[in-house]
This record gives sequence, C-alpha cells and structure tokens, in this order.
Amino acid sequence: VQLSRLDDALAEVPSGGLAYLPTASYREMEGWSLPPDAALRLTRLERDLGDARVSSPEGALIRGAHWRNFLVKYSESNRMHKKMQALSALCRRRGDPPGARRAIGRAQCNDAYWHGVFGGLYLPHLREAIWRNLAQAESELRAGEPIGYEIFDLDGDGHDELWIHSSDFSAIVSPWRGAALEEYSLFRTATNYADTLTRRREAYHVLALEHQAGSHGGAGDGTPSIHDIEHGIRLEVQPPVDADDRAMFVDRVLPAGLRFEDYEPGDYWAARSWARTPFTATPRRHDGGVEIVCDATEGGGLRKVFRFTAGGTLQVSYEWDVAIGDPGDVMSTELSLFAPLLLRCEPEPERWQFTIETLAKSERGLDRTRQGESVTLRWPMLLGRALLEIEGPAGA
Repeated sequence: VQLSRLDDALAEVPSGGLAYLPTASYREMEGWSLPPDAALRLTRLERDLGDARVSSPEGALIRGAHWRNFLVKYSESNRMHKKMQALSALCRRRGDPPGARRAIGRAQCNDAYWHGVFGGLYLPHLREAIWRNLAQAESELRAGEPIGYEIFDLDGDGHDELWIHSSDFSAIVSPWRGAALEEYSLFRTATNYADTLTRRREAYHVLALEHQAGSHGGAGDGTPSIHDIEHGIRLEVQPPVDADDRAMFVDRVLPAGLRFEDYEPGDYWAARSWARTPFTATPRRHDGGVEIVCDATEGGGLRKVFRFTAGGTLQVSYEWDVAIGDPGDVMSTELSLFAPLLLRCEPEPERWQFTIETLAKSERGLDRTRQGESVTLRWPMLLGRALLEIEGPAGA
C-alpha cells in the first residue's frame, strides 16, 4: 500500500471536474436526527420500499435531516454546544491559555451531543464529562474575576438569556422559558447541577411496541444491522414523557387532589404552569452579588427573585397572587438535579422527590438510565410567598 498526501494527490491526479461535498452523514445518522414523527414516517417508508431498493443507488435519494438537527431536537445538546462556543470565543479574547483551550477541545467530543443507537446524549457520564471540561475551562478563564452578568442570546434561539458568572461559578437564567435556571455550575466541583435530561418520546418507543405486537411483518429482505436489532427491555406501555424541558425552578400551581403517583410520570394537568411563560428579567448588582427580579407576563401572578453571591450560593424568593389558584391548590417549584444540593427553605415545604429515568436505545437494546433527581417543593396556595437557598453541594 502506497500512501499519498492530499497535496501530492492534488498535484499529480487530474481533476475530474467540479463537485461539492454534501452536508450529510451516513443514512442512519440522518434518520436519527429527525423529530420522532418524521423518523417514524421515514422508517415506515423504508420498510415499504424493502431492503433491496433502499440499498440500491436510488436509496441514496432517501435522506433524513442534517446532523445539526440534533441541536434542535435536544435542548440539552444545544445548551452544551452553545456554551462551548461562547467559552471558545472568550478563550480567544483572553489569549488562548493552553489549559482552557485543551479543556474546550475535550468538550467538543461529539459523542455526548447526539443520540442514535449507542446511548450518546442519554448517557449521563458523557454529558458530565462535557460540563466538567467546560467548568474547568471557564474556571481558568475567570480566575480572580468578580461577579458579573451578561445579557445576550446564548443558545441561538432568538431570545436573550442571562449569564451570571464569577471566578467560582457560572449560571444561565432563561427569561423566555419561565425564568428557569438552565445551568448552575460550581467550579470547585466542576459540576453542572442542572445537567439532567428531559423524558421525551422517541420514534423507537413506538416501533418497539409495534415490533412486539407484530404490527409489521418484517418486510425487509436483508439481514438486520446493529441499528435495527431490538432486544433488552420489552415495552408494555409507552414510557413517561415530560410536558416541559427539565431545568431548575420550573414553577407550577398543582391541583389540590393531585397524587404523587400521577405526578411522577407526568400524568396530570397543572392548574397553572409558568414553564413556557415569558418573564421580564431585571438584573442589577446588589450587596456584592447579582440580583435578578423576574416577573411573569401573560397574566402575571408570579414574581421570583434570584440573588447570586460571588461564591456561587443562591437565594430564590417567591411571591405569588393567591387568587390565581383555588384555596386548596399547591404552589410548587421543581428542581431537576444532576447531583444533590443543600437546600434551606422558609417556610419548610412538603417535598416530592423521584428519580428521573429515561428508556433509551443502546447497543444492548432498550436501557433504563438514571438522569438525576426531581425535587418538587410544595407550599400551600394561600401562603403567597416562600424563600429557598442553595447553600452548596450536599456533603461538601
């Protein structure tokens, strides 16, 4: 075998004409990046055509979506990606210190940014490694820096976020999505405590049930690939899905009669939810820290105030209009946590807690994976106000 460098090939091999490389990947990857409904349609189309036609030259005309659609399909992937880009730009502005640049490079390992058949984004240790390297990079870049904040569209969705940071922590508040806390990274532990995963419907959940029910006859005439084999956990019903993206401080009024057994799988209707309500957000420097006053639009009824200290501790105060719910309803805020935090609340709430589990495809079939813990703090509706404080990592 004689190897040739690209510049040698360009110099020695005659041109075959003009060509443009497509913005594409292999066929399975393009299918995985589709939204669930479109992925189902593509799978059923391929079954109708049969393996012979799909594997023929005309099969090249059957395509899914662009790889970047994973960043649309999974907000968690997009958040990592855009944070990495923001830190890469900050690193360049600060002279590209080698340690920070190396950590950012490690955070660009793409396995954690997508999901197909081998886990990917659904594997917590892969996401944790991305966030750990981002925290290490930002810690070096912000060494000795006082607390501050920036307001800009960090995640590229057309709406501004607030990026609060110091030499000890980094946090993202999204006014457009219920003034939720979407990142809360403490540099001393190199951990993003908001690094959980939303329970979503995936196309293979539906296909697994169809397969088990025998609703398709295995029309393909070829040998199934690793991408097609289904084994492992057998589904009897569709796994739970979340109505809203997971984050910290997702606020809802829960009906009085709601049972924990219905709340855990998301099988309920909130009496009022601010998860997708835009908030106004007014930040200011206050007592050596940063205070952000967030007021709900579209009917209002809720104010929450974030108070960050330079060391990364966080206090959140709530005031709500008791008339927005029935007297027996419950005001709640849900924190989806990657790792335990020390919480102090006034007054002490009732707590509902459960493990966030997903059912995702892997090389073994369908796997249950722990993604974190849901902690929901519940106060009587008529109380009208509450206060909580994150004092730091549990066990620190």
